[in-house]
Amino acid sequence: MTNTFNQFQNLLGKQSTEVVTITSVGSDTSQATTLSGQTVTVIGTSVSAGQKAFVRGGEIIRQAPNLTPVEVTI
Repeated sequence: MTNTFNQFQNLLGKQSTEVVTITSVGSDTSQATTLSGQTVTVIGTSVSAGQKAFVRGGEIIRQAPNLTPVEVTI
């Protein structure tokens, strides 16, 4: 017997989407900083330096709104 939440997760897939800040754009890849401060290289150049982007599986999906992140503890 599987629970409903596990069934829902299977629909979404295993890769999570992260928000990063693009720091520089190259010819095929971009440098970015994660919310935790880690520098990563991502595939894609569709978002300008200084803007936020949604990244899934190491690839830029699209530009993200430039909002201040807030952490909520439950």
